[in-house]
Amino acid sequence: MLSFKIGLLTIGLITISLFGGTSGRQPEPASSSGEPRQRSSEGLAAWQQVYSVMTHPRCINCHTAGSYPQQGDDRHRHLFNVVRGPAGNGVPGLQCVTCHQGANADTTGVPGGHDWHLAPLSMKWQDTSDGILSSPAVCSVITDRSKNGNRDGAALLKHNEEEPLILWAWNPGRRADGSLRTPPPITHDEFVAATRKWVEAGMPCPQQ
Repeated sequence: MLSFKIGLLTIGLITISLFGGTSGRQPEPASSSGEPRQRSSEGLAAWQQVYSVMTHPRCINCHTAGSYPQQGDDRHRHLFNVVRGPAGNGVPGLQCVTCHQGANADTTGVPGGHDWHLAPLSMKWQDTSDGILSSPAVCSVITDRSKNGNRDGAALLKHNEEEPLILWAWNPGRRADGSLRTPPPITHDEFVAATRKWVEAGMPCPQQ
């Protein structure tokens, strides 16, 4: 009987040693490095930088939801009743390239760049009242390959890095009064770096 009691005591001590006593507290789970969460957080912060450029007038004036482009920092409707047209480059007799040549015309205040045109309606970043879409909504559009020209993350990065009309935003020329147009809030290098960080983080989007 004594040896039986000693055996039970030994089993109990082993149990306490392995499971931390009999208080009912569960074992601590294995600690996580937190890297996925940190990576997502950094990606979301990078996305906000990307969003700040995409919704700047130099970009969003051509990413409209209506039948016309916009102009100026106040994003007013394009003068002369310019309209989108079926392909986003105006209508016969008044196409974008009629006035917008391959480079800025600073003597007249008319901006210009390669293949000047409106973004397709699938890439609109405004609502039909010209209100800028929220960060989650724009992110949803950008990451939807059925809307973004079938671009994956690598292609989006390449687009933001090399597309001439995107590069134009940092070289927008002068207004008719001779003053310089305002560029986006960060440099192009910073924009590309933010896009790269966002893509590498898995292109996370803010929650609605």
